[in-house]
Amino acid sequence: MPNWGGGAKCAACEKTVYHAEEIQCNSRSFHKTCFICMSCRKGLDSTTVAAHESEIYCKSCYGKKYGPKGYGYGQGAGALSSDPGQDADLQPQDSKPRPASSNPTTNKFSQKFGGSDRCPRCSKAVYAAEKVMGAGKPWHKTCFRCALCGKSLESTTVTDKDGELYCKVCYAKNFGPKGFGLGNAAMLEEQQ
Repeated sequence: MPNWGGGAKCAACEKTVYHAEEIQCNSRSFHKTCFICMSCRKGLDSTTVAAHESEIYCKSCYGKKYGPKGYGYGQGAGALSSDPGQDADLQPQDSKPRPASSNPTTNKFSQKFGGSDRCPRCSKAVYAAEKVMGAGKPWHKTCFRCALCGKSLESTTVTDKDGELYCKVCYAKNFGPKGFGLGNAAMLEEQQ
């Protein structure tokens, strides 16, 4: 029977992959959401994928499983070896992708499009295209600002305290050391 309007079968979930959502690796097709490491389940792209026969891994897991082993390679003392997977605890999991979140209240739409993360500042969904990480949490680019002065922050200018973001100036003024010679104007006025 002909495959009318369909595409290739996904190597991970075995469902039809349409052209707009197709990623190819080693002459096999994958959905974008199924193109994940078989060990750690991280999403992959053309720069982070490492294929071994019919399995795909991120470069880190691939190195742990198939890379050299021995002294200096994170496996302890012993002779250098490249035997695949003998000492590594990495076992490929089933090829069916897991849901993006373990939260039972997230719906399929948010799992598929990454809306399960919430911004701590505005409590709205944070999607991958607008996500900035700070204080271990996802933020919108527009919400990634100092809590006191509102200045826009970058990874080099952000400091955090109790899960809130501050610029370095506001953090130093409010949480830094106090006393003579440390920029505290009140101490200077008392001495005169």
